[in-house]
Amino acid sequence: MMGTFLEEITVDDFETNQEKVYIFDTTLRDAEQTPGAALGIQEKLEIAKHLAKLNVDVIEAGFPISSPGDFDAVQRIANEVEGPEICALSRVVEKDITAAWKAIQDAPRARIHTFVGTSTIHMERITRTTPERTLEMAVDAVAYAKSLCADHPDATVEFSPMDAGRTELAYLYEVVEATIAAGANVVNIPETVGWTVPAEFGGLIAGIKENVPNIDDAVISVHCHNDLGLAVANSLIAIEQGARQVECTINGLGERAGNTSLEEVVMAIRTRRDYFKAYYTDINTKEIVPISRRVSRTMGIPVQPNKAIVGENAFAHSSGIHQDGIIKSRVTFEIIDPKEIGWQTSQIILSPRSGRNALKHRLSELGYELDSEQLEKVYERFLRVADKKKAVHDADLEAIMSDEIRTVPATFELDYIQVVSGTKISPTTTVGIRTEEGIVENASTGDGPVDAAFKAINQIVKIKLNLIDYQIRSVTEGEDAIGEVTLKVQDNGHIITGHGASTDIIEASAKAYIHAVNKLIQLRSEG
Repeated sequence: MMGTFLEEITVDDFETNQEKVYIFDTTLRDAEQTPGAALGIQEKLEIAKHLAKLNVDVIEAGFPISSPGDFDAVQRIANEVEGPEICALSRVVEKDITAAWKAIQDAPRARIHTFVGTSTIHMERITRTTPERTLEMAVDAVAYAKSLCADHPDATVEFSPMDAGRTELAYLYEVVEATIAAGANVVNIPETVGWTVPAEFGGLIAGIKENVPNIDDAVISVHCHNDLGLAVANSLIAIEQGARQVECTINGLGERAGNTSLEEVVMAIRTRRDYFKAYYTDINTKEIVPISRRVSRTMGIPVQPNKAIVGENAFAHSSGIHQDGIIKSRVTFEIIDPKEIGWQTSQIILSPRSGRNALKHRLSELGYELDSEQLEKVYERFLRVADKKKAVHDADLEAIMSDEIRTVPATFELDYIQVVSGTKISPTTTVGIRTEEGIVENASTGDGPVDAAFKAINQIVKIKLNLIDYQIRSVTEGEDAIGEVTLKVQDNGHIITGHGASTDIIEASAKAYIHAVNKLIQLRSEG
């Protein structure tokens, strides 16, 4: 199945006894720890409601003991958000666990998540406890949490041995076994500092499966950080080795380099269902892009353009070869249908690397149908504009079309323009104009470079126009925007309008003036 095209994959290719991978979202807890990402209560509630719409299985709503505001936010989410299990985090401290339970006890489905560091580094330098004492604290915490929710029919307890990736394996197995025996329904294996590589982390999960006798009494969860850029890879290999819950965040936000990206894990399983054929999630993928934008906007943290799945460039194509392939068949260069995750469509980004086919395709979408000669002319102009800009937008194309494709015969055509100007010299503009006899050059001075350009043109075309109106507008935004000049000239009672567009406003002015000259010549010939 490795080489199977997406459109050839059918339901028959997948196993009927698939196992669900539960999606535990910690955007409101771990992602909120991103510097500058603090949220208000109402903001948390709105994100939680959207997470429910996304259909995540668990929402870790916060750390209730950390502040009155966080307690209130968790409590409101527990009371007002329907669907997902609502989870509250706590240390292995009785008052933490009590606060967590008070915040979530009214949720239809509630979960207490308690944790303690089990690596030698954490025990020696943070909790300053012995392995024996740490184990005792973990077991007591799980037992206490279990007792609080004993009368709640749909409440669960989750335990995390923090920094599991650097925890001595025999000790880790002992802690996991003891906390399951104490009542943990879920044991989460946190790769807290992103230390392990996939082969190691996969081996860690496999080792737990092999060496913890009661492991089948709990769900194995993983919580990976992205310090080495391996959070998603570690999470995926953990699934293959027996994990059935992945803790993740929208946009991969979180402490330091962030957490496992929800959208990447979900779409890896869904897109490569020929490989991950034994697994599925219940995520509503059409909400991935909308919630990504909501979280980015609410937290004030932009999504990097090249971010997988949700970045602005994830479905953008600027190479001519790629654009041609996408136009002919989307799957040539896209493994995901953008509409499947909430994008409207793929983007053809017109740039200096774009080919004629991509330009013709976009112009056709804008309503322009060109013959080969017209397309070649517009393409040459497009390349000149594209060389000056990072990308050519629809408004640029409209300006190019109005400037290049006209019914007026081009008796004269601007070939080049040069300007010398300064505060202590007279502006001088040199123009080269293509005529029937070839290119004619002339230079002139004026009150400004535009005036000098008009005078230089007059001397070549031998027609002096009476300028009565001159307007400039920016067609697109930014420093490299195309400017469009519209001017009106008068000749024997006739008012003639000329248009010109360019990233250089003096060039646009010269083009508009020559356009008016050509229209006047046509008018005189018809008269």
